Amino acid sequence: TFKAVSQMFQRVLWVSLSQALRSVALVLLPCAFISLLIWATAGSSNGDTSDPMRAALWMWLACHHLPFELILPPAGQSGLFSYLPVGAIFFPILAIRSGFARSFERCDRDPRALRLIRILFSIFYLGGAALITWASISYAVRPVTYFVPINTLVILLIASVGIASPKRSDGFSPWRVGIRILAVALGASSLVLGISMAIHLKTIRELTVVLQPGLLGGAALFFLSVLYIPNAILATLSYLSGPGFAIGANTLISPLSHNISQIPALPLLGALPTRPHPLALLSALGLVGCGIALYRSTFWHRRSTIVKASLFAIGAVALLGYLSSGALLTNSLRTVGVSPWKLTLSFGVELLLGVLLAWLVPLVFEATRNKIKK
Repeated sequence: TFKAVSQMFQRVLWVSLSQALRSVALVLLPCAFISLLIWATAGSSNGDTSDPMRAALWMWLACHHLPFELILPPAGQSGLFSYLPVGAIFFPILAIRSGFARSFERCDRDPRALRLIRILFSIFYLGGAALITWASISYAVRPVTYFVPINTLVILLIASVGIASPKRSDGFSPWRVGIRILAVALGASSLVLGISMAIHLKTIRELTVVLQPGLLGGAALFFLSVLYIPNAILATLSYLSGPGFAIGANTLISPLSHNISQIPALPLLGALPTRPHPLALLSALGLVGCGIALYRSTFWHRRSTIVKASLFAIGAVALLGYLSSGALLTNSLRTVGVSPWKLTLSFGVELLLGVLLAWLVPLVFEATRNKIKK
């Protein structure tokens, strides 16, 4: 009846609003605490208490991977800060996913209300993001506003995947296979990054000493470095697959090239290779092996499953490559991180080559064996 539908709408409206505000606050309040702690310790040039509050809003926007246009002192040159930590995106994703799940539970897990919850929750959260963006604008720091709906909606979409969706009885789906293949590639890259950090531990320590961050600054630097580790892992994957990555304009670090004169004083960059390593290109065979494993894991299912799993893995790499690249304040560092299209192309070609080999080799072997029997 109309009355029942109206009551359900009112309930979903209130639950979605409250949970969207809760999800915003789950990330904003820790940002405000960190900002106030740093401001209370280091102070500011004018003593204005609005500085730490605006900084908290910038941190919240950075967690949503929103780039910033800057006016850099002392000459007032324009700059761009878009090389943001990929690890920070997990905080809003977890907060939004919790809000979606709680909204669904508060509505008695009614499947009819799920679509309405998604729509209303997204509208309220997007409204909160727009309000925070407007409140954070200053003369020196201005978020790129047209990225607000794009990035926020993508994060909302990712966070809501799998909420209240029925599980397959066999526990199999193409995206699960794609995630496992991607996890293997990123796991191997993480291992290589860890070995490189252990080898260049002295350089990392020297870069940390140069910064002289102090106790609180050291804790903040450590936390920031942890958030940038996914960026480093993607750069390692790009290095191992061939294209490499950049640390500034006209630079390239790859197995066949080491074109870089100096690096910023960031501890993670101490793990960079010091010269070309052509033998590292052999690691591309690992991605070919991932393609073979993808084909073998989906062999007993429909051929469309192989295509979907491959496209999902390649699309995820493209998204991660985009997130782990950008500009770092100045024109000399306007290109930092991986090249999204080069990483996607190399990963896709090597993965699909493995799929193609896993499909063709048994056919050729079978045809050769039948020919010998005849």
